[in-house]
Amino acid sequence: MKKILSLLALVSILLLQGCLKDKTPCINKTVASEEATMQAYANTHNITYIRHPSGLYYQVISQGTGNPVNINSRVSVTYTGKLLDDTVFDQATSPTQFYPVTGFITGWQIGLTFLNKGGTIRLLIPSSLAYGCTDAGGGSIPGNSILYFDVTVSDVQ
Repeated sequence: MKKILSLLALVSILLLQGCLKDKTPCINKTVASEEATMQAYANTHNITYIRHPSGLYYQVISQGTGNPVNINSRVSVTYTGKLLDDTVFDQATSPTQFYPVTGFITGWQIGLTFLNKGGTIRLLIPSSLAYGCTDAGGGSIPGNSILYFDVTVSDVQ
């Protein structure tokens, strides 16, 4: 019986090692390595962005006139999120609840603070300010994806 248990343990260890060897490490891209791609996207789509020191590109379409958004706000938003091939991976067309700004990806946390209630912004977010090298959205967002968003802040608390 001891030999069978020892054999099973050995086989389990070997299988586990084989699985671990097949995993490639998750390596985040740098903002600098994505800069040219982001600029090309902006040029192709005739969008004039401002570059934030973080690497986020943004264009305020309308600042809005209501309460300002800050990092501690809760906001209700509508948005469309796209990959750079213009595939829509997510969207919300009617604001139904409030979300804490701190719960959003870093690119949103930075970008939304340029707006007030009623404001609209375009965000071009380097992968390091989004989901990094990890796949997201149930696989609809591949790791190391630069993301584009149109966001409107419907309300601010």
